[in-house]
Amino acid sequence: MAYELPTLPYAYTALEPYISKSTLEFHHDKHHAAYVNKFNSAIQGTELEDKPIEEVIKTVAGDAEKTGVFNNAAQAWNHTFYWNSMKPGGGGSPTGDLAKKIEADFGGFEKFIDAFKDAGATQFGSGWAWLVLDQGTLKVTKTLNADNPLTHGQVPLLTMDVWEHAYYLDYQNKRPDYIGAFLESLVNWDFAAQNLATA
Repeated sequence: MAYELPTLPYAYTALEPYISKSTLEFHHDKHHAAYVNKFNSAIQGTELEDKPIEEVIKTVAGDAEKTGVFNNAAQAWNHTFYWNSMKPGGGGSPTGDLAKKIEADFGGFEKFIDAFKDAGATQFGSGWAWLVLDQGTLKVTKTLNADNPLTHGQVPLLTMDVWEHAYYLDYQNKRPDYIGAFLESLVNWDFAAQNLATA
């Protein structure tokens, strides 16, 4: 059963001025679509064809002979998760159980913000910054290229794409400006709270 490219959960113009229509068109319609297509081609006719994508990611992680399958599966999954990690009119601060958990595990919301900004800014080259639940504790992590928390026994709650194609048309080489816009104006705390509640 082929993995389908999901439609964006908002219009191409919905995240402007922070992320432009052009960026979303290239990022979703070209980059994300290519990962999905390559993943489907790679597993067609194999024992992985009927497995959920999350299971494929965990199954092939670390297998040098299946690096291509892993990279495309994980990138297909990561991007879907990333689109949902943002929303029009996002940003601000979380509420409810998520807010309490961040306060308890990081020692305050601002300490979380500092940790998340640092993870995004210091990820060398391409990758992702994540808010995860790890053995019952919230942590900020970063992963290289296609890697994600599913391969580390962690529950992802939120992610930010720091591959250049996520921000270069809008911010050029100013990754910290993109990170600031993501946290202040785009982050979807409802999505993160829902992931925490179902973890």
